[in-house]
Amino acid sequence: MAAWDLSVTVEDLGPDTPPVTLSVTSDLHVGGVILKLVEKTQIKRDWSDHALWWEQKQRWLLRTAWTLEKYGIHADARLVFMPQHKPLKLGLPNGITLRLRACFSNPVFQTVIGICRMLNIRHPEELSLLRPLEEKKKKKDKDSTVEIYDLTEVPLSSVSRPCLYNGMPAHFADSPQMEAIYKMLSVTQPPPAPEVIAKQYRPASVVDKAHINGRWLDSSRCLMQQGIQENDKLWLRFKYFAFYDIEPKYDVVRLTQLYEQARWAILLEDIDCTEEEMMLFGALQVENTTAEGQIYSFSNCSVLSEESIGEPIQQINLKGCEVAPDVNMAAQKFLIRLLIPAPEGMNEVYLRCENEQQYAQWMAACRLASKGKSLADSSYQSEIQSIHSFLAMQKTNSGSHGNAAASDESINTHSLVSPRYHKKYKAKQLTPRILDAYQNVAQFSLTEAVMRFLQIWQALPDFGLSYVVVRFKGSRKDEVLGIAPNRLIRIDLGVGDVVKTWRYNNMKQWNVNWDIKQMAIEFEGNVNIAFSCVTADCKIVHEFIGGYIFMSTRSREKSDTLNEELFHKLTGGHEAL
Repeated sequence: MAAWDLSVTVEDLGPDTPPVTLSVTSDLHVGGVILKLVEKTQIKRDWSDHALWWEQKQRWLLRTAWTLEKYGIHADARLVFMPQHKPLKLGLPNGITLRLRACFSNPVFQTVIGICRMLNIRHPEELSLLRPLEEKKKKKDKDSTVEIYDLTEVPLSSVSRPCLYNGMPAHFADSPQMEAIYKMLSVTQPPPAPEVIAKQYRPASVVDKAHINGRWLDSSRCLMQQGIQENDKLWLRFKYFAFYDIEPKYDVVRLTQLYEQARWAILLEDIDCTEEEMMLFGALQVENTTAEGQIYSFSNCSVLSEESIGEPIQQINLKGCEVAPDVNMAAQKFLIRLLIPAPEGMNEVYLRCENEQQYAQWMAACRLASKGKSLADSSYQSEIQSIHSFLAMQKTNSGSHGNAAASDESINTHSLVSPRYHKKYKAKQLTPRILDAYQNVAQFSLTEAVMRFLQIWQALPDFGLSYVVVRFKGSRKDEVLGIAPNRLIRIDLGVGDVVKTWRYNNMKQWNVNWDIKQMAIEFEGNVNIAFSCVTADCKIVHEFIGGYIFMSTRSREKSDTLNEELFHKLTGGHEAL
């Protein structure tokens, strides 16, 4: 075969360096091209993560055994030799931004698996990446920069084969700085200031919510094919609201990030709830309030006061007992009421504490003991902090100690509810309402409070609905399609009423006419619907439906193995392979 010149840009040599020209033949395989290229650059380094990117065709040449002829590459091809893993800024549900190396060459589905493996999030199939909303910067905000936590030094080998050390991936145990980042991922954030909530984008209508769903990336295509460049920012979010096999012991980061996504959905009115439910959400946030880092500090494991040194007056087994507060801040009354199981019924015991600090320590200790836990448990300090937050709200409510709201421990109750309640109630008016709801959850541990928050969120009527504006075949007006974990909902855009509901278990088949961007679905009973998408690409809707059907195929026996092939078969459409 005749030799011809092939130009390849080597990204590592810099943007001003001219392309490297190689003499090749059409039967040379891609691996041979890379070998010639590396030899010609004369740079000794690890090139194993590098691959060729074909600019005109927007595709990676990952099959190194294929020849240039098989790929259809000629002398006019613009090829770039660059790393497959590049830095990416990633916004998490809890508001933290990470900078990490993500795979730009695999389908996004696999990229997300790699990211979740690095962050110790199980069931990555429930999450995906989307383009962030553009932030409108005001003049006074131009100097404010978001702090970015760097994980780009994490070796790719440790991500592909993660091993746990003290419950966290070993790469987070390498240094105090890395350990601190992991704690930020796995501990709920303090309630945001009301002004922070007010500045966030809030969808004003179902159409606004629909536009957000147009930002999801295509799981079948790689980041490069979707115009994502090195150091761009993306959001990692739970996309499919079908949460499988949540186990608090193994899902610390997963549970924390899910809670934060749910909390912000409530605070930004992305999902509707009643006033009573909002007050309960507020109370559960108080229960989850922890000072940064305290959840892991348990050097002081004693709550005993000086007079208790020596033999104890009485020993009581508190496992299984009920612990209730009996507190009056104005009167400085700090009692703990214990109902202790006994053969003849329940014994009632009161513990009197001298001050707020002693009460917080003893109350936290009693709560842990009732669950069979010792003071060495990692949640002890968090329990104390939660109790202090509750007492601070009572201070504000009772008006004792002058301006109690200035206390470091106090919480602005506007931080716990959505902006509509900022307008309806002053902070001091909200306090008794949230305290009232708090009485029902005061006994919960941090994990129990998180789980309860998620349960109530999942029980809301609009939970799990992802909206897309569509035009049904034969209709002259736009309507809304709500995509839920188990059904599709047709919603009248004018009045917001549900017109029709179709369940996935009645679905026989669905397909997309990619030429006219129209989706057709056939249900049992000769029911056929067809629609085109207005606010999102048809591929996004196709992926949502196929994704939810995939989620329903998961079972405990197979929970450790993810059937990627089936996911792509159900969601990929004409790009599945």
